[in-house]
Amino acid sequence: MVLIMYIQTETTPNPQTLKFLPEKTVLPNGTRFYTSSMMAEESPLALTLFEVNGVNAVFLGSDFITITKDSALDWSLLKPDLLTRIMDFFVAGHPVLFAKEKPVAKSHENASDIEKEIIELIDARVRPSVAMDGGDIIFHSFKDGIVYLEMHGSCSGCPSSTVTLKQGIENMLKHYIPEVLAVEAVEEN
Repeated sequence: MVLIMYIQTETTPNPQTLKFLPEKTVLPNGTRFYTSSMMAEESPLALTLFEVNGVNAVFLGSDFITITKDSALDWSLLKPDLLTRIMDFFVAGHPVLFAKEKPVAKSHENASDIEKEIIELIDARVRPSVAMDGGDIIFHSFKDGIVYLEMHGSCSGCPSSTVTLKQGIENMLKHYIPEVLAVEAVEEN
């Protein structure tokens, strides 16, 4: 018996990324963002995708995979191989992550009250809508009135991410938290 799996794709605001929806849970908890196969050692799925020439980043979400490609290559060349690899991976029943997982997210139990409020606003108001576009925005730190955020998936390198940060997230955080003076993106860990 041959198992068939349908994988939908969606464009994202970043022309170098494409969102793949395998109609299966990818990660039940948290997200993962890899910019190289060395970073992706914990994920057999990401390692398989990095085998495709031109894949620059892999973002794993709850029910989607966002892949960022080299700007010199066209999606029409990469997409068939990526779809085949994703389908074969899930049909074979391989685990997305090896058993020894890293912590899902940084612990914020020692965060200040302002940091906790920032995290709560980002988690409630920003992350769900950004996930719809195949990305994620993670709180990194707050220092001297500046909120530092990590941009993952389609948000990383997206031409519209600066507008989203400054006109969307920064304005919202300033409105609710007067101590916030600015929002800046940082390189992901």
